[in-house]
Amino acid sequence: MNFGLIVVGDEILSGKRQDRHFARCVELLGARGLRLSWAHVVGDDRERLTALLVRTFASGDTVFCCGGIGATPDDHTRQAASAALGVELVLHPEAARLIAERTAEMARAGSGSADMSLPENRQRLKMGEFPAGAEIVPNPFNRIPGFGIRNHFFLPGFPVMAWPMMEGVLDARFAHLFGSDRLEERSFLVRGLAESAVTPVMEQIEASFPGVRAFSLPSVGEGGARRYIELGVKGQPGSIDAPFERLEAGVRALGGEIESRGQP
Repeated sequence: MNFGLIVVGDEILSGKRQDRHFARCVELLGARGLRLSWAHVVGDDRERLTALLVRTFASGDTVFCCGGIGATPDDHTRQAASAALGVELVLHPEAARLIAERTAEMARAGSGSADMSLPENRQRLKMGEFPAGAEIVPNPFNRIPGFGIRNHFFLPGFPVMAWPMMEGVLDARFAHLFGSDRLEERSFLVRGLAESAVTPVMEQIEASFPGVRAFSLPSVGEGGARRYIELGVKGQPGSIDAPFERLEAGVRALGGEIESRGQP
């Protein structure tokens, strides 16, 4: 199964805020032997987000979407998901109950009224309007839920809310996949070779060892440092020893200077 991430918000594209969801999503998946296949950042643009969701719903991928599920005019994620699926937005009864509970809790703390007929509280209830057929994603931070539909899980933009919700989805729904996409990686640094010189060796390795990928991460010599290339291979556990030795031998045959050898 492929996992994808969508981060929504003009504030990310403008640089007003820095995205933190990407690194955390990679970390949460990696800790469970899974990995992120792709990621998108999209602004608060309903048409653009709808078009993206049309594609991702059709892909069959599992997707976490962070941001834009509030009820202010710049929040478009709920509406975009509804449009992408061709269904109506409906007030989810469990979401309505949770929002009312949270509103009453805030009222007891001296913030606002628990009367759900008031305009401001009717507006809060819009956060519980999800595409028809959606289910809630529990929010342990303040109980205002996200929603899930068609293996897409829509979460708030706030990391303090989104990350526990993402973790909860993974553990509750995808435990059977844990460890299924774990990769091993080994690499070394080489100097004195251009990428173009070592590319044929990398291509031969991938042709000889199906499922193993060779990679190259060059340095351009920032700050006057001597240039180098980090070369390596990655693949399923137990599959990379022979291709790694082939890569190392190929680099030595080309006259490359190997400085440090990566560990399994």
